Amino acid sequence: MTTASMQLAAASGLMSLVLFVVAVGVLALLAGGFWMTSRVRYNESPRPRPEEQPKLPPEGAVHEVRQNRESAEIPRIPKGDRPLTPYELSNMDSKPSASTDRPRWSKGSSGSFGGGGLGAH
Repeated sequence: MTTASMQLAAASGLMSLVLFVVAVGVLALLAGGFWMTSRVRYNESPRPRPEEQPKLPPEGAVHEVRQNRESAEIPRIPKGDRPLTPYELSNMDSKPSASTDRPRWSKGSSGSFGGGGLGAH
């Protein structure tokens, strides 16, 4: 054998060894993943039995309620006082509206901010 063929054989053997080590490493990672998954599942609480499943209320399924809502008024600030910061405002709630008319978009408007329409004039 010449030295060139011996070097080629040595490089080929080294490449085979590297690929074998990589394959064993990948298999070890997969086996570790399965082992970890089984440990996590073992420590989880058991699945609920059929009698523990949620049930419909006695009056049946809940239905949608349509109503118009309007936001609460922002507190007025006396002249000369500093404006309130968002942290000083309470939780701004909404209340049912007395009006039954649904708000509609203006004709010719796209209905969204920055939608490209002409908007209300």
